[in-house]
Amino acid sequence: MCDKNEYLNRTISINRKIITPLLLLPIWFLVYHYLQPATDWLIYDLLGMIAGSHFTEALRFFVFEVPKVLLLLTLIIFLVGIVRSYFSPEKTRKALEGKSLFTGNVLASALGIVTPFCSCSAIPLFLGFVEAGIPIGVTFSFLIASPMINEVAIVLLFSMFGWKTAAIYVLSGLVIAIIAGWVIGKLNLRHWVQDWVYQSQFGNTDSEGEKLKFTDRIQHGYNAVKEIVGKVWLYVVIGIAVGAGAHGYVPEDFMASLMGKSAWYSVPLSVIIGIPLYSNAAGIIPIVSVLIEKGASLGTALAFMMAVIGLSLPEMIILKKVLKIQFIVTFAGIMAIGIVLVGFIFNYLVFL
Repeated sequence: MCDKNEYLNRTISINRKIITPLLLLPIWFLVYHYLQPATDWLIYDLLGMIAGSHFTEALRFFVFEVPKVLLLLTLIIFLVGIVRSYFSPEKTRKALEGKSLFTGNVLASALGIVTPFCSCSAIPLFLGFVEAGIPIGVTFSFLIASPMINEVAIVLLFSMFGWKTAAIYVLSGLVIAIIAGWVIGKLNLRHWVQDWVYQSQFGNTDSEGEKLKFTDRIQHGYNAVKEIVGKVWLYVVIGIAVGAGAHGYVPEDFMASLMGKSAWYSVPLSVIIGIPLYSNAAGIIPIVSVLIEKGASLGTALAFMMAVIGLSLPEMIILKKVLKIQFIVTFAGIMAIGIVLVGFIFNYLVFL
């Protein structure tokens, strides 16, 4: 009898895990669909604010964008959490072993999208790849793509600019990661890796474990939402608040003159400004959205965003423990050149 009750309870728990997202999905779509008219009703009808004023436009931007971004973030991260349950650092490392240089760069960059580890993972991932005999250039293709092309950035870009801009971002990040890793591999910079790295054995620190059931993968989705949204929601709110202020008050002519398509120096200037800054995608993309709205060109804004996210100052400091300063400077220089070229290309050749 006890076994029967236990089996029944387990079955109910499994069904609940599967049915709950199916029930929540229609609610999500209803809320998202009516968010725009609900915002207009709140601002113009309930609060009776004057349309077109600086404060009204700033407040309307904030009230609409915060729930919209958080809704998209929750849905996409839930789905990505399920996808990520199929990957682990150990599986990623094994997938890259034995690959030729350019093939390895392409595969490593692609894996970096679906395994978006943060900068704090740079050292253990680097050490694990070195121990497995994966070329330095392939390793850096992964380390570049992983933090630069992440699900938060994709969701925010999609929600604010549409799928074309999100696709441009992913494609640009892939190209930079592949080419930068390939160049680093060709330069053969092993002598600029700290000596102790090749003298140590690190062992397998990541167990693949048993094959997960789909209900367990759904739980991974829930956990991903709780962990990631829990960490970035404040950055989303702050970023959108800054963006709302710029949306309502920053003159369009100023942004157009500083970061517009016609200013030849706008792309390298945006990269130079972005390199020492540190923010995650949740904080920087709402600001980038308003910069574009105020006259900044798409290529310049993307270059600024990639410099902030991809050339993370904390990651450079962390990598100093395993790389010599010459390697870090070379790595940052190659990345910066790649980002500048991407900015110029989108400004002058395929500007949307």
